[in-house]
Amino acid sequence: MSHQEIEQILAEVGIRPTSVRLLVYEAISNIKHTFSLADLEAANINLEHSSIFRTLTLFHEHHLIHEVDDGSGSTKYCLCTGHGICHEGESHLHFFCTKCHTTYCLRGDELPHITLPDGYTMSSMNFLVKGICPQCGKNSDL
Repeated sequence: MSHQEIEQILAEVGIRPTSVRLLVYEAISNIKHTFSLADLEAANINLEHSSIFRTLTLFHEHHLIHEVDDGSGSTKYCLCTGHGICHEGESHLHFFCTKCHTTYCLRGDELPHITLPDGYTMSSMNFLVKGICPQCGKNSDL
């Protein structure tokens, strides 16, 4: 993804495209599964922990990424695919591999419709399946 494309995505949601924000968005757009702050630090984008954290917080507030609770205790994020805009229809299944501890986005699977009783208001939903990913399954004696 080019810097010009990233600048356009950030501008569409009202974020000023600074060099730090461009670097972080470029790094997360190249990750094919969920990611954590530690993953970005390990990606050698040469930014301080606090700069990455503030940028992730800003991206989350502007619905460019969403949080994934995979039960690992570490906050994971997933890039929204709607040209930088997370929307309700983008809800998808996540799969946590109990062997390699990677959390994958499984897009395209139909999710169940949830009807809440009167008086309940949903603010978020998390669909998570745990098991063994194909790569770990190949390398296992299961």
